[in-house]
Amino acid sequence: MNTKDRALQQLKEKGYKKTKQRERIIEIFAAYDQYVPAKKILKEMQEEFPSVSFDTVYRNLYLLSEEKVLEATELEGEKHFRLSCGTNHHHHHFICTDCGKTKLIEFCPMEGLKEDLRGYEVENHKFEIYGKCPQCG
Repeated sequence: MNTKDRALQQLKEKGYKKTKQRERIIEIFAAYDQYVPAKKILKEMQEEFPSVSFDTVYRNLYLLSEEKVLEATELEGEKHFRLSCGTNHHHHHFICTDCGKTKLIEFCPMEGLKEDLRGYEVENHKFEIYGKCPQCG
């Protein structure tokens, strides 16, 4: 199953309707396969749906993030999104600050922090490394 179909199936399983706008958002992300700024998604959506509003696009981006269809990060003060990796195991990413491409990191630094966090209840964490990929460096 390709990434677009997997994402649409994931939404269907959670009871969400397949709308043309959601399907187009997912198609855009499948074509990029990297982090993309929300503004760029809005611009591409307006090419096919000229009357689509900023609020509609952002509402869908955040819904897709909450449902783990998209992953979100902040680069240079702006929200960027990408299709979820589809891996079912815990992992982190290197993110290129130029092109937005990512590299999967299997190592989790939380193991090394257990001693420093003794007595604290960690509910969640996110670890990202930023820099330039080989193509941009």
